[in-house]
Amino acid sequence: MQLLDNDSAITHVAMVHCETTTGMLNPLIDMAGEYNNKIMILDAMSSFGGIPMDLGELGVDFMISSANKCIQGVPGFGFVIAKTDELLKCRGQARSLSLDLYDQWDCMEKNHGKWRFTSPTHTVRAFYQAMLELEQEGGVAAHYQRYVTNQRILVEGMEALGFRCLLPQSLHSPIITSFYSPSDTDYDFKHFYSLLKAQGFVIYPGKVSNADCFLIGNIGDVHNDDIYRLIDAIRRTMF
Repeated sequence: MQLLDNDSAITHVAMVHCETTTGMLNPLIDMAGEYNNKIMILDAMSSFGGIPMDLGELGVDFMISSANKCIQGVPGFGFVIAKTDELLKCRGQARSLSLDLYDQWDCMEKNHGKWRFTSPTHTVRAFYQAMLELEQEGGVAAHYQRYVTNQRILVEGMEALGFRCLLPQSLHSPIITSFYSPSDTDYDFKHFYSLLKAQGFVIYPGKVSNADCFLIGNIGDVHNDDIYRLIDAIRRTMF
């Protein structure tokens, strides 16, 4: 924040809300107040639809997310929620045909929501169904509460089994959690992964370069009972 205060040459600020390599949740910057002279680009790929946020109050100019993740659709397209006046300034600025945000918006405006190229029909239909299910569950607040509870049950259960979280609790997101790999000489991630997969659970290998760890996601159509079953599966799989 001090850098933004001291450097008037900074015109754009981009940030990742939920950093899924570690599971860290970064605090959203309020750009609507002190920093309203800078363009805010928010990568909310892994948080939009699962963590309450008011883009207008925050002063976010461009928010980028995906049809899957917390919306709980299927992969296939990304979307951007943008301030119209800032989007209009993008006309003719794109260096890529397929990623020309203005042209895509302009085409949809003029052609009743039509994609410029072949529409991902099945993904759009899945997205529509996911939005209906999100509303039926109680909206973003309900998703958030379920994810938070999932993550709490997960961390408590893993720590009871002797696992350690990579991050301090204050930095945890309800989206995904990273755990240090056990120091036990009998531990082998591939074997651990295979045994859990055979029981119906898939975990992620670690991606942090200086830490031996693995990750477990808390989102999707995943409920508290699923997390308890995962903990039991890990207990049975202990090496």
